[in-house]
Amino acid sequence: MDARPSICGGTYMRDPEIVMAPERLGAMHQNRISFVRSLVRKMAQQNWQVTQHDWQLSPQGFGHVIYKLITLEHVYHLVIFCDEIADEERNDRVIAEKWDVTFALVYGDVDADLLGCLRANVPLQEAGRNPNKVLVLARANKSVRVFEHLVSHLAKGQQPNTKELAEVGYILRTTAVYGNGKFGIADFGWLESNDDFNQSFSAQMCAVYILREFSLDWIHYIANQQGGEKAVSLDVDLQRYLGIGNATGLGMAPYLINHPCVVDKWLSSRESALTAVLNSSVTGNKREPLQRLLQKALCHLDQIITINEQQQDLNTTAIVELDDLLNKLESVLFQSSTWQALVDFSQQYSLETQEILLSCLMEINPDLVDSYETKMNCDESLNLPSGKRIEDLLAVLESRYRWAIDTDFKQPENNYWFWYRSQDKEEPRLGVRGEEPGEDRELPLDIGRQAYRLYHALLICKPNMQLAEFLVLHPQYRAISRRVWTLGNKDMGEIQMNVLHKTALPMHLLRCKLAVFGATKFDPRSERWVRVTFFQGAPLLNEIHDGEWLFPLLPTHSLNQAVAVAEGDAS
Repeated sequence: MDARPSICGGTYMRDPEIVMAPERLGAMHQNRISFVRSLVRKMAQQNWQVTQHDWQLSPQGFGHVIYKLITLEHVYHLVIFCDEIADEERNDRVIAEKWDVTFALVYGDVDADLLGCLRANVPLQEAGRNPNKVLVLARANKSVRVFEHLVSHLAKGQQPNTKELAEVGYILRTTAVYGNGKFGIADFGWLESNDDFNQSFSAQMCAVYILREFSLDWIHYIANQQGGEKAVSLDVDLQRYLGIGNATGLGMAPYLINHPCVVDKWLSSRESALTAVLNSSVTGNKREPLQRLLQKALCHLDQIITINEQQQDLNTTAIVELDDLLNKLESVLFQSSTWQALVDFSQQYSLETQEILLSCLMEINPDLVDSYETKMNCDESLNLPSGKRIEDLLAVLESRYRWAIDTDFKQPENNYWFWYRSQDKEEPRLGVRGEEPGEDRELPLDIGRQAYRLYHALLICKPNMQLAEFLVLHPQYRAISRRVWTLGNKDMGEIQMNVLHKTALPMHLLRCKLAVFGATKFDPRSERWVRVTFFQGAPLLNEIHDGEWLFPLLPTHSLNQAVAVAEGDAS
């Protein structure tokens, strides 16, 4: 088997050993074909219209709100319920039973009967049962500190302290956004034939985008209720700066392992777009936009506030490296005919800096990149053609699964963890093998170990033996054989990570998926869950455009205002 990277447009994409290394996946950033970017671009190009349709909130801000979305062909409604809950009931984990906000994206009109059904079921989330007109079911909690700070200041006619906003970056954070047929809602098959939302996760992203607008409308409404004529609106630049937060834990990691064809498609589409960029000529009109974006990325990292020391160290290192790259940019580009030379030069820097550069290069080349946004869907079937022999599968393993078959799974550190699902709390868990209970319920996420065992089982067979015969004798290898053949013949293939290793970091997997979605401001709260922000810096609904909003920054005039306020307080 040819072990070279795949050909794209006459040139080679980067090798999967580079792209699919977990450390690099864990350094990814949003780019032009991340789902939030492609959604907003589509909304702008097709002139989708979103308006307030029904606003039924008490003066305290409880009740329901409905937003109407009109696309080229269809009408949808986002139905939002706001309920009063006690502080101790506000929990971001899947075991929570109450939330500040629950919401559903609904296809078509919402009459009184449907609204009553949604009122009875949407706030229950997993415990409810919804009609299949519901495309997305989700919930969110307030950042109580930011919410109260904004309302109190706006009600008194004052703009907020931007330091408070910068520390969080959102008013609401989602804790689950379902769009997969669970609990009675529409399944993937329905969305595949819908021109509006037939791209991966676009319906979920749309619901979250409209929720971001609601979060701003909500704080303005309550501020007006409290302040009356004194109340003012939040500075428009600060409104753009606030996104929607998200709390994501271990549950996202198994998705990437259980949907390997999806991951391959996401990463191969990104690599195809990137390959087109890297092999294009360096032109003078692209230099200033690249320099501006790199400077913006540097400032973005400098403004991120995280409690995670490792992430802070990564950000600090990238800031120093980006400054160095900016100082050398002109001289490097002067000697470069294509953008590939600049990327080659960047190999001396950390993965965080390298990935920032790649996102910036994709950003300044929309003509080469944007068409790949429609190539993120795939067939997930795993197939093993008839007529193949032992030697055929061994060739795939030796060329594409070297990361697995070269691992010694007899060593304890390579089998340290086992993955299982908590029966009481229904959340994925990591247990220490041989020390903690639950090993008998281990989830089959050990792809590296399975490939290793398959390889050694194949080695003791005759090379010309039919695979069909081997699998009849050893049916336990059927699933991994189909997977190895299918993924071994795709452009990027598997994430090359032994998730059982003692030092394996699930955070790399979380970061990868969140970056593909389009998250920013990565703030790991431990090695197993992270807070991020979606749509931070995105245009508001009344100004949707398909331009750049990469690496969002706190507005300069607002930052100066915060400094002035702080100096005034000090005096």
